[in-house]
Amino acid sequence: MDDIVDLVTRSLADDTAAEFTERVDEQAMQLRRAIEAGEFDNEAFSVGLEIELYAINAEPDPPEPDEEADDEGVAEEDLDDDLSGSGGAAWSGSLDAPAEPEGGGGASLEPNGDGPSLEPDESDPLESAGGESLDQNAGETAAESEDSFGPGEGPSLDIDPDSPLAEDEPETPEEEAEPAVESSVEEESDEPYMDPEDWKGRLTRLPDVVFEGEANKELGLHNAEVNTEPNSFDQTGMEVQTTAVEMQTKQARQQASKHNCELVLDAMWTIPPEEGSEQYLSAHETNDGVVLADNMRQAPRYVALDNEALDHAGGSIDFDVPGHSGSFPTILFESLATSIQPHLQVPDAEAFPEYYNATIRTLGPLLALSVNSPFLPADMYDDTDGEWLCDNTHHELRIAAFEQSVNTSENPKVRVPQDLDDTTDVVGRVVDDDLFAPFLREFLHDDERTAFEDEFWEFDHKRGTYWRWLRCVVGGAAVDGASTEKSLRIEYRPLPTQPHAKDMIGLQALTVGLIRGLVVADHPAAELPWQEARRSFYSAAQDGSEADLSWVTAEGERTADHDEIYDEIFEYARLGLAEQGVPEARIDEYLDPIEARYEAGMTPSDWKIDRVRQSLDSGDDLSTAIQSMQRDYIGASREHHSFAEWL
Repeated sequence: MDDIVDLVTRSLADDTAAEFTERVDEQAMQLRRAIEAGEFDNEAFSVGLEIELYAINAEPDPPEPDEEADDEGVAEEDLDDDLSGSGGAAWSGSLDAPAEPEGGGGASLEPNGDGPSLEPDESDPLESAGGESLDQNAGETAAESEDSFGPGEGPSLDIDPDSPLAEDEPETPEEEAEPAVESSVEEESDEPYMDPEDWKGRLTRLPDVVFEGEANKELGLHNAEVNTEPNSFDQTGMEVQTTAVEMQTKQARQQASKHNCELVLDAMWTIPPEEGSEQYLSAHETNDGVVLADNMRQAPRYVALDNEALDHAGGSIDFDVPGHSGSFPTILFESLATSIQPHLQVPDAEAFPEYYNATIRTLGPLLALSVNSPFLPADMYDDTDGEWLCDNTHHELRIAAFEQSVNTSENPKVRVPQDLDDTTDVVGRVVDDDLFAPFLREFLHDDERTAFEDEFWEFDHKRGTYWRWLRCVVGGAAVDGASTEKSLRIEYRPLPTQPHAKDMIGLQALTVGLIRGLVVADHPAAELPWQEARRSFYSAAQDGSEADLSWVTAEGERTADHDEIYDEIFEYARLGLAEQGVPEARIDEYLDPIEARYEAGMTPSDWKIDRVRQSLDSGDDLSTAIQSMQRDYIGASREHHSFAEWL
């Protein structure tokens, strides 16, 4: 612990900030020159996916797994060579990155008469006249040691798996104990001390042994992440992505199940841990002036970011959403939320702004299709009226949780990014972004800088705190037949974790297919004013499938009609996938489950709100209704293969 405190203190020192800034400036200059010289041009598109999960209690007394099943669960030889190995993340680093607010103050989440509004401020002082908004992806490559964060292990806070993450505090293995003398005293029962029905499904911490499989560590002790290796964006690559998502989530869940835990595919946990949600999220100690959150991974980078955010906020961070208003002594309440992040590497550096700007216009429509976090943990609502909450809650509370947890500096770091004018702007936006918790490479590594990620280590580290809802990642692992380590990719960050692997694969295909289709068809989507795109995004977060969306049609006409918007969303996603050689039958398999939820007018968030309403109508109180809904959600996710089957 003393080592962590020392590293955090050094990270937050003024002399570290000065040296770090100087190095970032030098590295940024080299990157700009390399982009302009064509060094970031590549052969083909590639794709990858990050998936975040959380852990709950499984059966009170699970059966011992037999050895054969045990071996099967983690055997890597059964996986395709293209799949990521244990702990491996796409683009040699987890694709996970934290969200970021945009525009002077980002979305305003201050409560008003009916609860906080998600409507963003119109001003955007952070964006320079040249379009250099503070936008970028998190750093990308972590040291791989037994007790360190592996590739892809980063908080949703954009301590990106892409960014160089510091090691966990090493654990000293206990010496082997003497053989125990048999005792006449009865052993303690493994059964929970509370009623099993009340105990079932509660949030729980994951033991470290779970991360020996496909799961990677995340910000909270209850969090895990699974990442696919990047593959070329074509028929074969999408097939490998599909297999990777299915197999790696399955193996991670099997590994957790051996230790009385279940990893849940969901966007926000709502059944609190035994000590209660606010106590769990607030528990901390202070060591030599450094705040250490009890239930946060004790990686120096996480701790430094926490202390930086707290310092900007004056020691506590406010969190206000419909039905809840409070503050926390740590950023850990960001770990309420889990998400998926599709990545698309664009081979033509000069065309990157065209792809990026078109993608900004898709944020509202795609979020509105995928919303899945309408409720906080049940015990975070005090005397809130249940019917009022169902009518007024945001359909995607993840957006508020992430923005409010880290938007504590003068220029909010989580927001919708501004349009790009030039490809090199992606470098300038990282440089101009507010500095949070800098580290120098020698704090963590004593070897020579040899590889690309070593040469640009400090820039990559800062990129790990560039939390926009849409980010550019500069550099990454080489992808056979597609790209070298010098590449540019879009990280799509606002989508919530979905109930099934099939839903997440469908959203990945919809996202990357749509981006590709809009550009290849020269669709005028980017002509929609940026302010309208941002407004649509926050409307989607607040109102889900009923959001007030804006779009420009293929004919160049402005529309708010959902049928017109989604007809084009699916049409151009199909076009983009077909352009990349994906067969029509496979395209239907990817997109039909997502299209079915639009046609039914039902998102996972709508389903959750309907279930809570049904419980309230039958006489349950709000806490019981939310927990009952959550158990039904978990049950349905076990019984079906896609959310469309629930409808």
